[in-house]
Amino acid sequence: MKVVIIGAGKVGKAIARDLIANGNQVTLVDQSSKSIHPLTVENATAVEGDACEVDVLEAAKLNEADVLVAATGDDKVNLVISLLGKTEFSVPKVVARVNHPKNEWLFDDSWGVDVAVSTPRMLTALIEEAFSVGELVKLFSFKESQTDLVEMTLSAKSPVIGMRVGDITFPPDTALVAILRSRQVITPSKDDALEAGDELVFVARADQEGELTKILA
Repeated sequence: MKVVIIGAGKVGKAIARDLIANGNQVTLVDQSSKSIHPLTVENATAVEGDACEVDVLEAAKLNEADVLVAATGDDKVNLVISLLGKTEFSVPKVVARVNHPKNEWLFDDSWGVDVAVSTPRMLTALIEEAFSVGELVKLFSFKESQTDLVEMTLSAKSPVIGMRVGDITFPPDTALVAILRSRQVITPSKDDALEAGDELVFVARADQEGELTKILA
């Protein structure tokens, strides 16, 4: 997979290292020569320049990218880059960093954003997940499909304790994707029985989350 990351700060470089470690081709773009040279991410291609200018994105071969990541610390810049990536270069998937929660509403397909990542929202979700038992916690939203990644830790009083996954009728447009149990990640099968303390991870449509809570809580 070819990935172009705009913004070679701590966030951009961290993303680049992880992607390269997983065998992906990464190009880092930044207008700061200090961030790009000497390049601190081994095996990444470096392009210096203002990514809001088309010629810089052309130099980064954005037209060949499978994914564009707008990871600068400026929400305005990330929106402009996302729009250019989608409209001028037809990048299949655009991921944008949201720095300020008040701007989150802007990061949608009208600006070319397929996936918006808000660090404050993710931290809130992780805190809620750590302390919530028997409550559905939203971890992430997929804007393109209008679905959420949600999690619930089963309490000892949950009506599904001891039941097999295949015997539970989940709401429409809801999929159980993982069971987390004692540091194990279990790919659910119809014969897996649920236990108290299991963390269930679902992809679900937002309007079905209330019904899902009724079944599990």
